Amino acid sequence: MPALKTLLATGLVGVASAALNPSCAPGGNFDLSKWSLQLPIGSTGSPTTISASQLSGCGGYQDPGHKYFFTESGDGALVMKVPGAPSNTGCVTTPNSQHCRTELRESSPSSWDPNASNNKLTVSLAVEQPDNSGYGTVVGQIHIADNVSTKPVCELYYNTNGDLTMGVEQTRSGGNEVMTKVGNVPVGQQFTYTISYSSNVLSVSINGAAAKTLSTYSLGAPSSYFKVGNYNQGSSASDVHFFSINVSH
Repeated sequence: MPALKTLLATGLVGVASAALNPSCAPGGNFDLSKWSLQLPIGSTGSPTTISASQLSGCGGYQDPGHKYFFTESGDGALVMKVPGAPSNTGCVTTPNSQHCRTELRESSPSSWDPNASNNKLTVSLAVEQPDNSGYGTVVGQIHIADNVSTKPVCELYYNTNGDLTMGVEQTRSGGNEVMTKVGNVPVGQQFTYTISYSSNVLSVSINGAAAKTLSTYSLGAPSSYFKVGNYNQGSSASDVHFFSINVSH
C-alpha cells in the first residue's frame, strides 16, 4: 500500500501525514461525529445501525469479529467489508434495496440544499476487492433526503477492472441511472475522489484531475446527503480501505 497521504483543501493529494493509529477504532483516526453507520447484519429489512456518538473516539465502535467495520492492524486504515449478497450470505438489506452494505451516512446535517455554494465529499481510499457485479461496489454516493425519495442522486461504482463509473438518476422515482465512466485505478491502488453538488452543479474528480460535470436531468435539486463506504452490488465479497474522509458545506 502506498504511503498514507493527507488531502489539501483543494481535494488534491498532498504531503504525507502522520500515520493512522492501528490501535484505535476508526473513530480515533477519522472524524465520525457527523456520520452514522449501517452494517450488513441485523434483522430482515432492519440492518444494524451505529450512531455518531457510538462511533466517535479511539475507543469507539468496531465490530468485535473484525468482519465488517474495523481498523486495519497494519496501516490503521478504516476497513469496510461486505460478505456478498443476501441470497448466498444471509446479509441484511434495507427495505428499499436488494444489496448489502457497510456504509456511513451523513447525519449532521441530515440533509442539505444542492443550491448552496459548497457541498463536497473528498475521500482517499483503496478498493482491495471489488464485488463481481458489472459496475462493481459503490464507494460513494449522494442520496436524496428520505422525506423526498428513496433513491440516490448519484453513485460512484468501482469494478474488478478498476473502472470508476458514476451513475446519475434522471428522476426522483429512480430506476433510470445514466452511467458515465469517470476514471480507472488498478485494484488495490490508493486514489482520491471528490464528489461535489454545489450551486446545483454535480461533478466528480479523480486524483485531483479537472472535475467532470454531470447532468442531473429532471431531479430538480432535491435535498440530499452524502454516503461513503462499501455498498456491494454483486454476490461476491467486497473489501474497501479508507485513509481519509472529508466533507465540507
